[in-house]
Amino acid sequence: MVALAGCAALVLAGCNATDSEVARKANKPLSPEMVSLIAKKDMAPSSPILVRIFKQESELEVWKVANDGSYALLKTYPICRWSGELGPKVGTGDRQAPEGFYTITPGQMNPNSSYYLAFNLGFPNAYDKAYGRTGDFLMVHGDCSSSGCYAMTDDQISEIFSLARESFAGGQRAFQVQAYPFRMTAKNLARYRNNPNMAFWRNLKQGYDHFEVTKQEPKVSVCNRTYVFDATPAPGRSFEASQACPPYQVPEQIASAVASKQRSDDAQVAALATTSPVAPVKTGADGGMHPVFLAKLKERETGQLSYTQAPGRLPEYVNPPKETPAKLQADALMRADDGDGAPATTGSTGAAAAPAEAPGAPAKPLPSPKPTAVATSSYSQ
Repeated sequence: MVALAGCAALVLAGCNATDSEVARKANKPLSPEMVSLIAKKDMAPSSPILVRIFKQESELEVWKVANDGSYALLKTYPICRWSGELGPKVGTGDRQAPEGFYTITPGQMNPNSSYYLAFNLGFPNAYDKAYGRTGDFLMVHGDCSSSGCYAMTDDQISEIFSLARESFAGGQRAFQVQAYPFRMTAKNLARYRNNPNMAFWRNLKQGYDHFEVTKQEPKVSVCNRTYVFDATPAPGRSFEASQACPPYQVPEQIASAVASKQRSDDAQVAALATTSPVAPVKTGADGGMHPVFLAKLKERETGQLSYTQAPGRLPEYVNPPKETPAKLQADALMRADDGDGAPATTGSTGAAAAPAEAPGAPAKPLPSPKPTAVATSSYSQ
């Protein structure tokens, strides 16, 4: 354990003590503005973090434990570039950015990245391996280019890296990344109801719902090639990713709250499905870019001010997603959204409102539950 702690410290310090530039980037202090925001939200700089990523909306959220012990949204960052289509990463070279639940340890933090700073998502995880999925070095990093990664710009990854560093220093052993195709709202589920990935996405939504109703990091396990959340196997049994799920327990209070939320969401999806247009399965655009960066890119190309404030500087070379009829249709569906937390835009390359600090009123966290046996069955995919 001492050796592991020493290695982690070296990684966070920059691996090479003589490389002052790497060390400077890795150890950049939190800005006074961020320290003030953390205090305003009743948090400590050293408290644990959790990250959520939404492809369709091109947003990354950093959540942090507040003084009441629950996670609260600290800040939302627009993603400068991600590649591929909506859906999981399957194989090396498919340019897909991963979707799923990933665990980030200090050893996965890379201060010597070719893209300023980065952390490795740890793809493939146990779920991915159960499906034989391949790929490596899938990162959240700086710059604004992607081949299966989430690019945040140098300015933003610097702040995210520093937030993670402070949480590790405060005792957090690992933080969770939840990567989704889109915000798991009834509107989005209705729009993408015909997508062949829907069974997988509904499994992801179970973890999304556990976090939404508890505001605690869900415990993630894999069995029967399916994610299960906040589950404890029967005595003497364990979860094996490719094996049938053993009998397990979920705290009754969590199971009840999640089931209630899912019933409500399913009813809304059924009602919306009668009128909601179906989103295209593939857009041909190879990923996405948040509207604030698209607006800045257009400003650079045309010389016309967009009056949009981008939170990070665009690098000299940027390869935006291609505009295709399917991509424009998907963007139009997003612009038609009027209340599920997606950013309002004036066009795929027009000005956009700065991302909100929160996607909506957070659910009231549940009090700490007492584990209670409940009847469960294996989730199906």
